[in-house]
Amino acid sequence: MYKIAVIGGSDSVIGFKALGLDTYAVDSSDEARSVLHEITKPREDEYAIIYIEETMAVHILPDIRKFDERPSPAIILIPGRDGPIGLGQSALKEAVEKAVGSDIL
Repeated sequence: MYKIAVIGGSDSVIGFKALGLDTYAVDSSDEARSVLHEITKPREDEYAIIYIEETMAVHILPDIRKFDERPSPAIILIPGRDGPIGLGQSALKEAVEKAVGSDIL
């Protein structure tokens, strides 16, 4: 069975918990990296989608990029409580360009 996880600051992930997603509240990018490595270990109930708050993701991009060529999990960057920093939007743009072959956004 596939699941969905959210990694970010406690203020950012609390709403996702109410939706029934697995949430991981972290205080630093090092904690985010540790959680990412732990929840992406092969197991029976893997995560299909992992949302990561942009402010945490900016510091662990090399770890996130390791999943770019894999079909699962899809790692999606989301804005934090203080709003977007543009990292998620630029990742989306790159994915669209890769899929379509040109910038349509």
